[in-house]
Amino acid sequence: MIEDTIDHGLPEPEFEDTGTAIVVTFRKSKLTEEYLKEIVINDRQQEIIKYLMENENITSSEYAEIFDITQRTARNDLRDLCEKDVLERKGRSDKTTVYVLAENAM
Repeated sequence: MIEDTIDHGLPEPEFEDTGTAIVVTFRKSKLTEEYLKEIVINDRQQEIIKYLMENENITSSEYAEIFDITQRTARNDLRDLCEKDVLERKGRSDKTTVYVLAENAM
């Protein structure tokens, strides 16, 4: 069971002994709290990951507006998440570029 989840790029299942039952939890995304702590990201980046779990994409301008930060800081945060394989950049120019959750992060 553990090998199958890893083979499919998913987090290992979590096992919990409640005293009266064994509960097995399967996650469909590797973006767990533990994983996000491992890759060392800031609070804004954590919030935008949550945002993207409910929304299709985000631009750097939207990111900057949400957090009241400069465009440079927004681009740096988003670039960092791309380098950590959490986000993927889609589009060719600044005006058409959007960021989405990376497929291997789902």
